[in-house]
Amino acid sequence: MASVGPSAASTQPALPSGPAVFKTIPYAFILPEILCGTWVWILVAATSVSLPLLQGWVMYVSLTSCLISLLLLLSYLLGFHRNSENWKVLDSLYHGATAILYMSAAVLQANATINSEFSINAPLNYQLNSAASFFAFLTTFLYILHAFSIYYQ
Repeated sequence: MASVGPSAASTQPALPSGPAVFKTIPYAFILPEILCGTWVWILVAATSVSLPLLQGWVMYVSLTSCLISLLLLLSYLLGFHRNSENWKVLDSLYHGATAILYMSAAVLQANATINSEFSINAPLNYQLNSAASFFAFLTTFLYILHAFSIYYQ
């Protein structure tokens, strides 16, 4: 007689809680996403914003994403998910949508960097905008990695 194997639900890996969040891919990407996104926000805020419409969107995306990712990280650390599969869907949708928004912000920040090359205080603003562009694209890459790596768990 064949033994009855575990159900499909029990073969799914458990969602991490507590410090295990920092050791489990893709959830380990949340802290670097927050840190790199914070650098985007700080660097753009340190420049003299010459294009408020462009860099306003960058600030909005970076600050909002940092706050929501921080709330998501806290919810994983405190175990609010209770190992529900709906959290994987929520996590994937959030990180996928945020990756798209961050890509738009990174492209706008790169445009602001190009425009700041010939402005007043050009060397300092150009360097700050260049660093902000780098961290914006890096953060975009982290969000993309997070969104896609949920499927390969």
